[in-house]
Amino acid sequence: YGEGNQTRSFCYVDDLIGAFIRLMATGNEITGPINLGNPNEFTIIELAKTVIEMTNSKSDLKFVALPSDDPKQRRPDISLAQAQLGWQPNISLHDGLARTIPYFEQMIAAGVQVNTWQPA
Repeated sequence: YGEGNQTRSFCYVDDLIGAFIRLMATGNEITGPINLGNPNEFTIIELAKTVIEMTNSKSDLKFVALPSDDPKQRRPDISLAQAQLGWQPNISLHDGLARTIPYFEQMIAAGVQVNTWQPA
């Protein structure tokens, strides 16, 4: 949507589960809420180009109008998670994609429908 300049952060599931485990292991004095995620931001266009490159895709990018309620930036403040849980994400976007892409390649090769979502 838009020109792809809005930013997002991506947290690999292993990192997120690690944070949940740490939170569950705390005493009653830590109840939350605690922001979890990865504070490293990427533009949507950077994400799209990275996925195309890493998958050797011949896909073209398509730009459609940006919805008025689409946030321009998403970046969690994980300072509380760092202080109270001793946690921060360790897996970069590139490394997370390198782990995720083969999974989807296997699913596609097995004939499993992996994308049923279509933009409005």
